[in-house]
Order: sequence, then C-alpha cells, then structure tokens
Amino acid sequence: MTRDPITEQNRRSWNAVVPAHTSHRADEAAFLRNGGSTLFPEELALLGDIRGCRLLHLLCNTGADSLSLAARGAIVTGVDLSDAAIAYAQALSESSGIPATFVQADVYEYIATAVANNVRFERIYAGYGVICWLRDLDAFAAGIAALLASGGRFVLMEFHPASNMFTADWRLAHAYPQGGARLELPGVGDYVGAAAGGLSPSGFLPGVRDFTNPEPCILYRWGLGEVVTALAQAGLRLRELHEYCYVNGERPFERMVPAEGRRLRPPPDVPAIPLMYGLAVERDGDDE
Repeated sequence: MTRDPITEQNRRSWNAVVPAHTSHRADEAAFLRNGGSTLFPEELALLGDIRGCRLLHLLCNTGADSLSLAARGAIVTGVDLSDAAIAYAQALSESSGIPATFVQADVYEYIATAVANNVRFERIYAGYGVICWLRDLDAFAAGIAALLASGGRFVLMEFHPASNMFTADWRLAHAYPQGGARLELPGVGDYVGAAAGGLSPSGFLPGVRDFTNPEPCILYRWGLGEVVTALAQAGLRLRELHEYCYVNGERPFERMVPAEGRRLRPPPDVPAIPLMYGLAVERDGDDE
C-alpha cells in the first residue's frame, strides 16, 4: 500500500519530537509499576468499567496512557503512526511489567486491516490532540463503528476547536476550524516540556531544551459539530458530550492558572471558554 505523503511527513515529524518529549519524564516505568496513572478523571468517567474489555487505543503516542488503561484491567492494543513512539511504548510495557500490544501503523491502515480480520473491541479510546491528524473524518467514524463490538463504546477526549481561534496571549484571531482545512506547521513541538510537569506525572525533568523540529507537519481542522455528525452518521448513538473550560495537562496559552489534578484554567481576566470536550458514543446491541 502506498502511504499518503502527508502521513509520511507527519510520521517523520513525530519521530523527531519523541526523544524530546520523553526526555522530560522521570522514570515512567517505575511510576506505572508502582501503581501510578497518567489518566485524568474525565476520560475514565466516559470509559466506565473497562475490566476485561478489549480496548483499542488509537494514536496512543508513547504508551503511558495505554498502560494506565491496561493496569485498570483492560486488554489493550495501542496504535500509533510514529515508529519512535511505538518503540518507546513497547519498552515501557516490558520495563513496567504491564502487558499491552503496540502496533506501528497509520490509523486508517490499521482500521482497514482489523475490520477485514473481523477484530472487535468493547472499548475504543482516543485522546488529546487526535482529531487534527485525521484526513478523512467520515472514514474514521465508519471504521470506529465497524470495529466496535455490539454494545461497545468509543470515547474521545479532545481540545475544543473553539480554543484554536485564539492566539497564545488570548487574542481572538483565527476562524473557527472546519471542513478538514489543512494547516501546515513547522513541526510537532515540545509541548511536554512547555507543560512544565502537567504532562509528566512521574516527575518532570528539564531534558531537551529549545527543541526545534526539523520536520514540518500538516494538520486538519475540524469543528465539533463535524465530529459528532460523522459519528452519528456512522450509526453510533451519542451517550455523553461534555465541554470543559479548562485544560488537562497541557499549557496552550500564556498566564494559565494551575488547578487541582494537573489542570490549567484561564487567568481571571479571560472569560470562560471551552478548552476541551469529551464524548462517548455507543454501538447499539445487535446480532453482528
């Protein structure tokens, strides 16, 4: 299969940034081995009881969230485009002693292969910076529907597209994201270092400083309504949709105020705007 050239470029950009990201995290293996978790309450509430569930984690990055899900009793498969991220995830699984399966693949290629092989999951999860990497929202939603077992649930935790309308200093400057419009950036940045501990629950290390990604990347801009509509038109039933006026872990804006549980809120002079959303959709029970 000939891979989409934009996907290949994005893979190179992610491969370049993974060492910078992981350089800021203290011993993740020991953290996970000793019962630590990188997950937030919002996604756990949407996922519900996952003990014994076959769980697919799409765009799993370096695997700590996948292993945190596995530690809660799920049978986890993590998929990511980046070779470097998957290699790190596999090593983290071995060194933490938490079993999970990790697969390096383009999400669309993985879904097509899994559907062809009649693979099914009770839970599918994707979180925090996922939608912007999807070149075909309808195909992604249809793939999710095809991979869910009868009564299965897909959970998405995502940065709110309304937040993309603002500059880092909170000025309204950009049109609302929609239509899958392409956005070219210099490369995936070191947002883990910029979070200064918000994305490093195992402990923050200075690590790589002043990282510059030599590989540019291309994102796709989708609105919230487009995401929900794609999932609905794929035959999935909306269970919950929540909007949050704070961010978990990341620090996308200046002057953000730390709050409980590695959350960050806007400063007092900025009106509350939705910065994240979370949704759960389900496949109705049937005979498959």
